Amino acid sequence: MLGASGQVGRAAVRALAADGWEVTAASRGGGGDDGWPDGVRTVRLDRNEEGALAAGIGDGCDVLVDIVAYDRGHARQLTGLADRIGSAVVVSSGAVYEDDRGRSFDTQDEPDGFPAYPVPIPEEWPTVAPGDGTYGTRKVALERELLAAGGALPTTLLRAGAIHGPYCPGPRELWFVKRALDGRPVRVLAYGGRSRFHPAHVDNLAELVRLAAARPGSRVLNGADPQAPTVAEIGAAIDAVLGVESERVLIEGPPEGPGGLVGLTPWTAEHPIVYDMAAAERELGYRPVVSYADSLPETVEWLAGRAQGREWREAFPNLAKYGVDWFDYAAEDAWFAARG
Repeated sequence: MLGASGQVGRAAVRALAADGWEVTAASRGGGGDDGWPDGVRTVRLDRNEEGALAAGIGDGCDVLVDIVAYDRGHARQLTGLADRIGSAVVVSSGAVYEDDRGRSFDTQDEPDGFPAYPVPIPEEWPTVAPGDGTYGTRKVALERELLAAGGALPTTLLRAGAIHGPYCPGPRELWFVKRALDGRPVRVLAYGGRSRFHPAHVDNLAELVRLAAARPGSRVLNGADPQAPTVAEIGAAIDAVLGVESERVLIEGPPEGPGGLVGLTPWTAEHPIVYDMAAAERELGYRPVVSYADSLPETVEWLAGRAQGREWREAFPNLAKYGVDWFDYAAEDAWFAARG
């Protein structure tokens, strides 16, 4: 498995090992996880080093699970070793879709640029064009290259939703958790708190990996939780885990205040993003192993422990990379003062 030490990789290694697979967990750091059984072999592997992946695969493997494949080049790494790989399971992204006006995650920051997808989005829905310019176009290029090589290397591509769970470097849940820990009594939510950005827990993605590994094929499947809660429902569920009761203030429209920060959360979206899971159920017999609400206690405990005594940008760099101050309390206070 490539990317085994990340949030999805850790869970996928556990699921595969429990299913009886002999797992080699590869990552750039070569680390392991306390939750893995003793039989898991860990190796240090940087796929960007010439010949490293070929050396890691050695004489071959039944299944290669690639959590961190990103673009056309990574796809060609895998297809170039197709004679030594029985089948593959590769994580893609739900960010590949575009709406019927050509809008996608790539246009979301433009005026009237947020996509309006069908609810739910089926795998057959159009995607952005493949390319090298953005995250979404690179993931599509990855997908196209692997699907074209399906005869030589059967590959299941999993289009993951908003990934959550322990070890997440960019945890959206921190928006609510930190406010509770900081004693902020109010949660301001744009679009009436109705935003939905379909979450995908690491254990549910790991279950999809496990099932796909046992049923090789050339296919694309969405990967998400059984529910797509609204941001208001997420906030209420996190408050319940933490034992706090916050006041909710709803903005019937986009975020407001300086820089449009007030009411903005990592889930905030003008239109719902919900992924259709019927194909995974039909083709793999997929059944989710955990609901969003039931997964929260473990996630919240991990978040609170990691955030304690640390600046949030340092603790969660992938949440900081958006260039947004998710915890600009001064902007919130000024907005409340202006409203009287």
